[in-house]
Amino acid sequence: MNFTNTIKREQSAKLFEEAKGYFPGGVNSPVRAFKSVSGPPLFIKEGKGCRFIDEDNNHYIDFCCSWGPLILGHNHEHIRNRVIDTVSKGTSFGTPTKMGNQLGKIILDNNRFIEKMRFVSSGTEAVMSAIRLARGVTGKPKLIKFDGCYHGHVDSLMVKAGSGLATFGISTSAGIPESFAQETIVLPLADLEAVENCLKQYSDQVAAIILEPVPANNGLLLQDKSYLEGLRQLCTQYNVLLIFDEVISGFRVNLEGAAGYYGIQPDIITYGKIIGGGMPVGAFAASAEIMSHIAPEGAVYQAGTLSANPVAMSAGLATMEILVRNSFYTQLEKKTKDFVQNIQQHCDDKNYAVSIVTIGSIFWVAFTKERIMRSDQIDPKSMEHFKVLHHELLQRGVYLGPSGYEVGFVSDAHSVEDLEQAAEKICDAMDIVFR
Repeated sequence: MNFTNTIKREQSAKLFEEAKGYFPGGVNSPVRAFKSVSGPPLFIKEGKGCRFIDEDNNHYIDFCCSWGPLILGHNHEHIRNRVIDTVSKGTSFGTPTKMGNQLGKIILDNNRFIEKMRFVSSGTEAVMSAIRLARGVTGKPKLIKFDGCYHGHVDSLMVKAGSGLATFGISTSAGIPESFAQETIVLPLADLEAVENCLKQYSDQVAAIILEPVPANNGLLLQDKSYLEGLRQLCTQYNVLLIFDEVISGFRVNLEGAAGYYGIQPDIITYGKIIGGGMPVGAFAASAEIMSHIAPEGAVYQAGTLSANPVAMSAGLATMEILVRNSFYTQLEKKTKDFVQNIQQHCDDKNYAVSIVTIGSIFWVAFTKERIMRSDQIDPKSMEHFKVLHHELLQRGVYLGPSGYEVGFVSDAHSVEDLEQAAEKICDAMDIVFR
């Protein structure tokens, strides 16, 4: 497919060629390589508010938001000032800090579903630790996960995982012993009967069911509340722990994440992204009883050199201080709905096969009119539409993540005017996709 470029990408192309000599595929995370879209990946040098600028000085309205953490936008003044002040006093001590206490308190005080937590350095690390905790609490080895849900690059969960693998057309990763994968049972989403049949046979071996309650790593596969409630009931009935992976949805759909949005109490919750304010952070949390199994109180070992380092804690605390303000989430959700509706209305008027799925400030463009609740319902051929859309949006100064399986994010920094401008550009690009 030949694309017409109206923007220069010479510096990004040059830097990408250089990067190939340093990093596998020239990147430090696979989807950044732009393999499923056009041209070289953009090398970004600066961001402010809802926009960033690449090395060729092209300006973009950004809906990737660093894959979700930047709910306040790029280079937010409150976060930046707090980080600079913290860095002036040191970057890491390998000890507890006051800011760790402060961030832990503000999170726990605003979330009725958890009583204690532990900070780690990434979402993957949070999930890995939560799984170990579940196995330690129950004494059982196996896990149930769902096709299309992604939980980081944890060995036993890299089976029919999310968008990163889907983008490259593979279902799992090399380098994972078969014995690891055998401890994971993969079931389809939106099929409560399959879960119950599995638990009837294996509940004495299953430590936990893990899922994204807002599956947002392989499209936005929104589930019915009744399904999530059914999972909770089955876990209770069969003495299996329920883990909500809220690395994306936590503090994105509201302060209490999907647990609060749906009013469902999981046994363990994992977090990341937003609670770091743009710095690398993850966390896992549960009741005080379950968390008492973690060392040094209990026998489940978990540790991390840079866990709760002061720079990350300061950025997360600065972010949370704004998120707890009244009406923050209702206003952000309204902006997102209005933005999505403007585009959806254009597509409906033109009879384009497009549905834009949204929850909170998350959205996803699906090239179909059918509701999609499972990853196998996504037509791989539709990614050709996304490839055109992505390219045309770059020409118009709008940035989406470089994979049609990825979701988009609206930040507080996106003004109504920004969103109206972006919606107009997206509508123009849709006309090219379907011409």
